[in-house]
Amino acid sequence: MSNSSKWPALPPETWRETLPTLHMWTQIVGKIVLKLTPLTNHFWNVAMRVTPQGLTTPAIPYRGRTFTMSFDFLEQRLVIACSDGAARSIALEPRTVAEFYRLIMQALHELGIEVRIWTLPSEVPNPIRFEDDHTHVSYDPAAAAAFWRILNCITPLFEQFRARFIGKCSPVHFFWGSFDLAVTRFSGQRAPARPGADVITREAYSHAVISHGFWPGGGSVAEPAFYAYAVPQPAGFKEAAVRPAAAQYNTGFSEFILPYSAVAAALSPEADLSAFLNDTYDAAAALAGWDRSELERAPLPGIGG
Repeated sequence: MSNSSKWPALPPETWRETLPTLHMWTQIVGKIVLKLTPLTNHFWNVAMRVTPQGLTTPAIPYRGRTFTMSFDFLEQRLVIACSDGAARSIALEPRTVAEFYRLIMQALHELGIEVRIWTLPSEVPNPIRFEDDHTHVSYDPAAAAAFWRILNCITPLFEQFRARFIGKCSPVHFFWGSFDLAVTRFSGQRAPARPGADVITREAYSHAVISHGFWPGGGSVAEPAFYAYAVPQPAGFKEAAVRPAAAQYNTGFSEFILPYSAVAAALSPEADLSAFLNDTYDAAAALAGWDRSELERAPLPGIGG
C-alpha cells in the first residue's frame, strides 16, 4: 500500500502566491532574532525549528526576560510568548508585508520589547523593505499548513540521518533567508576561501560541508525539491550514482536535486528520501576523503539506529 497519502501536495496556484508573502513574514521574525541573539557559528542562532504546530524561534533574551515567536499553522496565528507570561498573537491571514511588520512591532512594543531591525529582505532578488512592501499580500492558510505538514514528514528522517554522524553537525533547522529546511555535516577541515563571497556565504562555508535540505523551489527548479551538495565539491561527485531514479545532478545549482513530487508519490517516501540522503553523503564523503571512521557512529548493541 502506498504511503504517499501522508505526504501532502502543495496546492500549486495558492502556494505560488502564498510563498513570497510567508517568506517575508518569516524574514521579519528572523531579523528580530538576528538583532537580539549572539551570533553562533554559521548563523545557527537565527534558524527556526519545526514544531507540532508550525515553526518557532529559539528563546530570545531581552532585559532579564526571554521570549519566542512562533508561527502556528494549526490556529493560523503568530504567537509572541514571554517568560513572564505575557503574550500577543497576530492572525495569519491575507495582509501586506507592511501591515504584518507594523503589527509585529506594535505587539513587541506592547510587551515592552523595543527593537530596530534592518528591514531590507535577505537572499531574494529585487527586495522591498518590509515597511514599503504592499506587493506581497496573498496568504492561503491551507497552502501554508500543507507546507508545514511536509516539513513534519521530512524532519524525523533528517533527524535520523543526523543522528548517525558524530562529527560537527548542524541541527535540523529552518532558514528564513533561503526558506529551506537543512541539515549540514562538517568534516572538521577548513574550506578554501570564496573570493567575492558575502558575509553570510563566507560564514556558512568556512569549513568543508556536505549539506542536505528541502526548499519550495525557485529559478530553474520551480517545484519543491530536496537537495544535496558538497563544498568544496570533490571531483566525480556530479557523476555519482544516486537513488532514487528521479534524483538528478543540476549543473546550474551544482547540486543533486530530487523533486518532492517524486518522493511523495513513491511506494515508500521514507525509503526513497533516506536513499537519497545516504547515497549523496556516501559519494561526497568518499570522494572528498573524509575520515569517516572518526565522524560516523557505529550501531550500538541493543539500540536502534
